[in-house]
Amino acid sequence: MSTEANPSENTEADAAGNTEADAAGNTEADAAVFEPVTPPDRDVRAQADARQLDLTKPAGSLGRLETLAGWAAACQGVCPPHAFARPRVVVFAGDHGIARNGVSAYPPEVTAQMVANFLGGGAAVNVLAEIAGATVRVVDIAVEVDTDPAVSNHKVRRSSGSIDREDALTHEETLQAIAAGRAIADEEIDGGADLLIAGDMGIGNTTPATVLIAALTDSEPVAVVGRGTGIDDAAWIRKTAAIRDALRRARPHVRDTVALLRTASGADLAAMAGFLAQAASRRTPVILDGVVVTAAAMVADELAFGAREWWVAGHRSTEPAHTIALTRMGMTPIVEFDMRLGEGSGAVTALPILQGAVAILAKMATFSEAGVSTEGSKPAETDTED
Repeated sequence: MSTEANPSENTEADAAGNTEADAAGNTEADAAVFEPVTPPDRDVRAQADARQLDLTKPAGSLGRLETLAGWAAACQGVCPPHAFARPRVVVFAGDHGIARNGVSAYPPEVTAQMVANFLGGGAAVNVLAEIAGATVRVVDIAVEVDTDPAVSNHKVRRSSGSIDREDALTHEETLQAIAAGRAIADEEIDGGADLLIAGDMGIGNTTPATVLIAALTDSEPVAVVGRGTGIDDAAWIRKTAAIRDALRRARPHVRDTVALLRTASGADLAAMAGFLAQAASRRTPVILDGVVVTAAAMVADELAFGAREWWVAGHRSTEPAHTIALTRMGMTPIVEFDMRLGEGSGAVTALPILQGAVAILAKMATFSEAGVSTEGSKPAETDTED
């Protein structure tokens, strides 16, 4: 038995559906629109610099620890600053079609396996984060297979396209990924995170990261291609060729950030870009990790002008593209330990140093408090008998 629908009900339902679709479309279209970012507080930075001169040490004797402390104070908007109470690592997981071309030492299946490892607390970043006082969250943005529902609510698609011959994403998926990254940043900040670290997990992901950096810095493939997970010479040649071909497709889009992400990134990198830009928009400091996260950061700084002032480079990886990106962004890494793991591991390694810098500025005694003479002060006079 069939029933005939009421035409007026259909019209109302269609109108409601169109309204919802339009609202969703508007939300996605707005995902890549950011207002210029308000910088960290310059007055507080000046207060921090002045306080450093009053601490019981020669001026500048703690080197970059003093610079880091000033940055943290400016980000927090208060001097002296306080220790970061809830540092949070978010690992963005996604597969890449280019990995099927033999550009990595590991098979693509490892991405999903490592997602389970993160959830079980067994990855390097889990161990380092526990020591550093941070917690870890993993999100499935574009893993090829199904993952735990607890980590896949922001999933955009299964894997990303092979960027040497096709776009990584559709235009709509690119906006969806940026929106996902923004939403994740909001979730973490609204949940109390006062310092964020983006990590990455995706076999083959250094290939799109390198393409993005090469395109944005006008670098040649041979100058930027690294060994990633430890590839041999044959794989390095394949990777170089893939990056060369992807660059040909990416370079026409360097002035269109969304188009560049669509063409040459992946859903995970696009989400990271949205995450980093949103963190800066929400005035929340970030420690950047290695080449993949820094590639996303370069794009994020294009999306949200001035975002980079809310970031500090955690480390310098062994990937040549990472040094090129850091140089372009004017960033000096906190540590250089020849790391190339990803996951956020380099940034988490730098976290205790940043916390130490904050503690120095907040807890070290001033000359007057400690009764210590300052540089150039006259020796105390003593009474002598004739």
